[in-house]
Amino acid sequence: MITRIITGVVGIALAAYVIQTGGMVFAGFALVLALLAWFEYARAFGERGMGLTLLTGFLGIALLWYAGWQGNVELMVAAATLIVLVVMLESVLLHGSVSIMDAVTSAAGILYIGFPFTYMVMLRAWSGHDMIMTQFGEFEFGCALIWIMFIGTWASDTFAYFTGSAIGRHKLCSRISPNKTIEGFLGSVVGTTAAVAGLGVFFSLPVQEMAVLGFAISILATLGDLVESVAKRYTGIKDSGNIIPGHGGIWDRFDSVLFTAPLVYYFVKYVGLAMK
Repeated sequence: MITRIITGVVGIALAAYVIQTGGMVFAGFALVLALLAWFEYARAFGERGMGLTLLTGFLGIALLWYAGWQGNVELMVAAATLIVLVVMLESVLLHGSVSIMDAVTSAAGILYIGFPFTYMVMLRAWSGHDMIMTQFGEFEFGCALIWIMFIGTWASDTFAYFTGSAIGRHKLCSRISPNKTIEGFLGSVVGTTAAVAGLGVFFSLPVQEMAVLGFAISILATLGDLVESVAKRYTGIKDSGNIIPGHGGIWDRFDSVLFTAPLVYYFVKYVGLAMK
């Protein structure tokens, strides 16, 4: 437990520095985390005897990241198309070592991991808004969006855990994640909605829209966690890795973010969070 707490404190401090700094520092960390998560994903399915296209995955995720760093959505679509086609072709050209199921699982994993980290880069670089004044100083709009995404996701996990531990009685999805309860999920929904609405007050953003975003984050964060749980049950692993002492792997830590990052990006894009 001490190791977990110390690692958590160090991780939060590092995350705060990277998020606040932004630019290439943030984008570079996002790329490294994406590549590590992909490695863990490929290694996990390797436990089932599958030979995923590891190198193609590294190159594909890097290409998606570059498109996001350039803010070029058209290039992102082109990169995703190229990735899928190349990976599927590998099942033909390397049919002795890459089966069609290996190729399909690889293509899904590259996009599943690559896109969300790319959206994070695009969120942090979001421009066109004035600086946000708060009690703790100025925040760039993109910086605020990243904090909203992460704090909302952390709030979802935290409220679910403590509510479930205190009053959880009814299993939410026992065959996938035995520890999750309906009460914990409802606690997550209420707590995350309130927490993100509170961030709306802090960042002077419209509280009603922020509450809706918080509600959506609680649902998507839970689903993201369950998706990784399904994958881990299928592959027979407990943790995706041990790179973070007491916390598991990168995939373990970012499983919910893989769903909430695209959510926040498209919510801001199509619903909007214009400052008032």
